[in-house]
Amino acid sequence: MRTLLLTFLCLYHSIAIAQRQNIRLEDYIYNNKINTVLLYPAIDDQENPRRLLTPPIKPLNSTSPLVLEFDDLSGQFEGYRAKIIHCNADWTKSNLNDIEFTYEFNEYPISNSEQSFSTKVPYFHYRLDLPRLKISGNYVIYVYSDRDRKPVLSRRFMLYETRVNVTAKARFSQGIQQQFTDQQIDFTVDYKGYPLNAPQTDLKVVLRKNFRWDQIRSGFKPTNVKPFDQVLEYIFFDLENTFPGGNEFRYFDSRTLSGRGYGINEIERSDEFTRLSLFPDKSRSEGSYLQIDDFNGQYIVDQRESGRGSIEADYTPVLFTLRIPEEQGATFYVNGAFNLWQLTDRNIMTYNVDNKAYESEIMIKQGVINYDYIMVNNSDKKADEAYIEGNYAPTENDYDILIYHRPPAGRSDLLIGYRTVEWNRRR
Repeated sequence: MRTLLLTFLCLYHSIAIAQRQNIRLEDYIYNNKINTVLLYPAIDDQENPRRLLTPPIKPLNSTSPLVLEFDDLSGQFEGYRAKIIHCNADWTKSNLNDIEFTYEFNEYPISNSEQSFSTKVPYFHYRLDLPRLKISGNYVIYVYSDRDRKPVLSRRFMLYETRVNVTAKARFSQGIQQQFTDQQIDFTVDYKGYPLNAPQTDLKVVLRKNFRWDQIRSGFKPTNVKPFDQVLEYIFFDLENTFPGGNEFRYFDSRTLSGRGYGINEIERSDEFTRLSLFPDKSRSEGSYLQIDDFNGQYIVDQRESGRGSIEADYTPVLFTLRIPEEQGATFYVNGAFNLWQLTDRNIMTYNVDNKAYESEIMIKQGVINYDYIMVNNSDKKADEAYIEGNYAPTENDYDILIYHRPPAGRSDLLIGYRTVEWNRRR
């Protein structure tokens, strides 16, 4: 009875802290001094820029940790700590208490910090290897200040088990009107050896495009159940498993500031910082598809001269320009993983009447940055990425499939299957 009471008190205390601090169970930055929040599976070369292109998901029993990195642009050292929250498949907080998914006390001091070197914009760079955890599923790590206990950032990550096998295929949409604009993901789940009481309804399936949480499909039920083979087929005819193809992402290269990299029109130098102006962009919603090699919206941090992007890459104000007529009923944003796919005041655009263009200046760390433009209708607040960029079926995209299950008498959703599928990959 006492153990049950202590468990309840721990759970209540954890929920109360999260509610009091208004922790958002999503990728989010709470403090403007925090920038370049990265979370990825560790590799041997800690400065290899391509490490940043892998999403924060890994096998539960992997010995290699996930790594969290971020910068504090205040220029002053500050102590930070991190906590981890276990979530259900829908990213609501699970009913588990800390001791049910952690091996140690759920508070992790971030002791690895370095000051930027030879940069105009000073910052402190922080790094944390995430601890091993006991069970699979969805998680959120949030970082808070030692000084006032207020959160400064939160990031989602996932741990999965291979309890079921997923096979998948990407193809052009089978819809008559969508065959030139959309892409379709068909898949099957083989659950041999894994007990399911009601295969038709037990599993929760999520499809995700380019590892983005603003581009998901869920709520699927199998179109065919083969109980003797223990196979579930998800092959739809009502287009619920289709995604707009979108377009290849625009990008610029700022790995060196000694000259103009790809996409950079002007460089303006001052004692305070180096400002970059990109070539003006135009709408791509009409016309033919053009093949461009990109990172599917992701980005890398790098400094070409030193190869130490973590602490020697500088921050530069980057001016984005979109030359289109002013739209009175719409708001435009520069979109991309560099801003965690969030539409905020940081990446909103304003219309410059003199230049007849929308503009936005954003402070971004040196590297190769993918981006595009998104329109939000002011009346219904719906975001439309195709309004400027268009939708083209041949566009290269990555998709992943997440299979969740809550066992009988279980108190949380486990991630029991995971699969990635590439469409039109050219490299």
